[in-house]
Amino acid sequence: MSAVNDTKFNTAVFLLTGIPGQEDVHLWISIPFCLMYTISILGNSLILFIIKTDPSLHEPMYIFLSMLAVTDLGLSISTIPSTLGIFLFNSREISIDACFAQLFFIHSFSFTESSVLLLMAFDRFVAICNPLRYAAILTPSRIAKMGLVFVLRGVAVIFPLPFLLKRYRYCRISVLSHCYCINQEVMKMACADITVSSIYGLFVTISTVGLDSLLILLSYVMILKTVLSIVSHAERLRALNTCISHLCAVLLFYTPVLGLSVIHRFVKNSSPLLPILIGYVYLVVPPLMNPIVYSVKSKHLRARIIRVFVK
Repeated sequence: MSAVNDTKFNTAVFLLTGIPGQEDVHLWISIPFCLMYTISILGNSLILFIIKTDPSLHEPMYIFLSMLAVTDLGLSISTIPSTLGIFLFNSREISIDACFAQLFFIHSFSFTESSVLLLMAFDRFVAICNPLRYAAILTPSRIAKMGLVFVLRGVAVIFPLPFLLKRYRYCRISVLSHCYCINQEVMKMACADITVSSIYGLFVTISTVGLDSLLILLSYVMILKTVLSIVSHAERLRALNTCISHLCAVLLFYTPVLGLSVIHRFVKNSSPLLPILIGYVYLVVPPLMNPIVYSVKSKHLRARIIRVFVK
């Protein structure tokens, strides 16, 4: 009997879910997803290409933007195989190891993106509150060190999660409510006590996304205080206008990621479609919209993009 149980638990697979009740039109649903993924990859790749090839854009703000584009590309590439596999080929099965690998990359890129948004908030804080020392504070070497530290932080805090989840036993078939694997859901599929993973996952979320969002809020409180002290109304608007793109990126990222975390951990009786839709917004919309928002709001970047296509 023990051997049977071991086989049951060791050969487990997860079943991913597209949109429940809409299986008949999954092929049609794949069309906008293919379009969004294509725009995300091309848009972020274009931003990286333009920033790399144009020396006039080798400034702190655009270096941080290139970091954001890299994390957005990582998020898109991490979810494309499973998402399109479901909608195009109805391929729902994913092995435990593949699920844990996807989970690791999704969360690593997600927490790294949170860190990049914090760095971009710091960039706006220095530019507005201490403009005379902007170039001295945000030197290329310092930017590289900050970026490396936050990338390592994103990887380090997620690295234990797959190993914690690997320790658990899982039923032969566990149905996930998303078309990709995330920690909050996978750990609920375990046929064991998940207290350790739950506490660690909550700690990771608070110490990364939670802390970053608080620091971003603090940065904008200081920015607003500085802007309100400016006498000229035109100068106030000009200073605030430089923050609009970043504020859009912050809202696009933090609203769904915090909402999804709260629903999975604390809300028991919500509509099953709600976390699924928020999950799609969480991983599809920011990589799609960030290059569009920054291209529209940044005159220099927009001019370079137009020049590429005019040629």
